[in-house]
Amino acid sequence: MNLQNALPNEIRAQIRSGALQVPTSGMAKGYVQANVVILPSKYAYDFLKFCFRNPKTCPLLDVSEVGSPSFMKYGKEADIRTDVGLYRLYKDGKFVEEYQDITDLYTDDMVSFLIGCSFTFEHALLEAGIPVRHIEENHNVPMYITNIPATPSGTFQGNITVSMRPMTMAEAIKATEITTQFKEVHGTPIHIGNPSEIGIQNLATPDFGDSVNIKPNEVPVFWGCGVTPQSVALDAKPEIMITHAPGHMFITDVKDSEMSH
Repeated sequence: MNLQNALPNEIRAQIRSGALQVPTSGMAKGYVQANVVILPSKYAYDFLKFCFRNPKTCPLLDVSEVGSPSFMKYGKEADIRTDVGLYRLYKDGKFVEEYQDITDLYTDDMVSFLIGCSFTFEHALLEAGIPVRHIEENHNVPMYITNIPATPSGTFQGNITVSMRPMTMAEAIKATEITTQFKEVHGTPIHIGNPSEIGIQNLATPDFGDSVNIKPNEVPVFWGCGVTPQSVALDAKPEIMITHAPGHMFITDVKDSEMSH
């Protein structure tokens, strides 16, 4: 199967069957990919507010009904318990284990959130001739926890996480213009250039994902990242939280073209 040209339901079926267990960057070209957060319903309102207050890092796309494994708009036929390639389980703010299927962990008191992902605008960058290094190198995108505080909501507080793509300054300006159109999936970069200004000491050791090569004429360009809720949950300490593993996104039924305006 050509994963770039496959339809979302075809890729989700492959993931559900266990046949596909790799990061989803570059798959289902033209369709929105989403970060996933699943919480007990008592945390849902605070988390909803957290997303609302931090739209650059947590652009909320859809929320399930309590106990529903599917989404009204972004995946009517999908099953959030089986259709993500790799999940992470956190208990009391601590990472416990990764799972390929969370059917046994899921309860009918849970609410699932889909948060916009920068993989969505990567297709637009590639079409404009801007390099996306982690795709070139077949890696997961590098992600870093910054010293920039998110706006808190209830128990949810902490610093924001960013994803990084190296490019020339001219490409960075072009990429900023392109991603202005994608406000639902992080929009424009948060920072360009010196990583230490946002609390990142070493680009070679990302907090999530894989490091990538930065060429001599390139600058690091940082976008808000939907892994932010995972780093924030370490502080919030809900008794249970399930997320996607970084890079293993939920592929939705909504087209990228519906995102850009």
